[in-house]
Amino acid sequence: MACLLLGEVGCTATVVALSAEQERALYLQRYEMQEKAAQAGGGLPSYDPLETVLGATHARPLPMASKRGIAVEALQAAARYAADRNSSALIVWRDGKIESEDYFAANNRDSLITSKSLAKPVTALLVGRAISEGYIRSLDQPVADFITEWQGDPVRTKILVRHLLDMRSGFLPQGPGHGPDDVLNRAYLHPRHDEIIIREYPLTNPPGTRYEYANANSELVATLIARATGRRYSDYLSKALLMPIGAKGGSIWVNRPGGTAHSGCCLLLPAQSWLRMGILLLHDGVWQGKRLLPKGYVAAMTTATEENPYYGLGVWIAGDYIERRGAANLSIPIGKVLHSAPYAARDLFLFDGNGSQVVYIVPSQKLVVLRTGDRPPANNEWDNSYLPNLLINAIRRKPGESAPEPQRRP
Repeated sequence: MACLLLGEVGCTATVVALSAEQERALYLQRYEMQEKAAQAGGGLPSYDPLETVLGATHARPLPMASKRGIAVEALQAAARYAADRNSSALIVWRDGKIESEDYFAANNRDSLITSKSLAKPVTALLVGRAISEGYIRSLDQPVADFITEWQGDPVRTKILVRHLLDMRSGFLPQGPGHGPDDVLNRAYLHPRHDEIIIREYPLTNPPGTRYEYANANSELVATLIARATGRRYSDYLSKALLMPIGAKGGSIWVNRPGGTAHSGCCLLLPAQSWLRMGILLLHDGVWQGKRLLPKGYVAAMTTATEENPYYGLGVWIAGDYIERRGAANLSIPIGKVLHSAPYAARDLFLFDGNGSQVVYIVPSQKLVVLRTGDRPPANNEWDNSYLPNLLINAIRRKPGESAPEPQRRP
């Protein structure tokens, strides 16, 4: 059964053999859809086929706070800020309970959120789960142990598992593709995009020497997980992550019926499922007393590299204050997101996806804040420090309890 619309649930792709001509036709159809969408300022409008991602059998909403620990005025201001910026959901969770939960337009608690790059931290979580279950030895295991096509290649054999997560594989950086034959387009839209990345995607730097944002890194994690665990990516995502944290499921785009999942994007889950992942990290990889991630793994995720002091393993780190930061290498002066002030807590880290979809995680404040939606309008620029600072500064503290240490200025 083909799944054509974003957000459609209950659709599991079946294995269908496509001829080379059919695959080429499907690729060109997707390419033309993306080109038309790009002219209107958007991305690919639909994913086909979608594969079901099961969640917890008896998933229940997270509990609501009966007495708020954050000033109501700040929660209301946060909701107004989100509403004015094309948001679909805003959830503020603190110390075990939801302080406020708002949905906008036609969205509700069951609406599926199109992840965009919120999917990238999920790849790091699943690698952590695979390490904890013994399928992967460590972050420093060569990817070629699983992507065996690279064995014998003197450069690609130096790519480690961590390099796929911290964007230091050496892969060609992300950028606009030029025409249907460009590898950047085929590595995203082709019905065998995974094979194209493995066999054709170029390296521009020695592994481990330079940070360059490239979707190919995260997309390869689906193949890595499948080969390491012997399970489809959607199945491992369900059983190793969503079910243990009590999260609802949704769907994920696969490149062809029965093919490989797009692990770098295109995962559709309800807002609270994304929130639960942030809560898992806030609790150092422990969920309700059960350790799901190896001890020290969250510390590894939130440790920056010399090549990018703001990026760890799939998550962004506060680092020293910088007014504008983008996903690309720091030397690239485009795509920078405003940070009008230093973060009010220096231990803050976040999921940060296209369209300013964010999950802020502040362990010292027991705080997780989620905002999802479309890109804010041009006349209402997103400020990546506004929401967390507003809420951190509005926490009702006990007598003698001090405010957190803010992000450092260089």
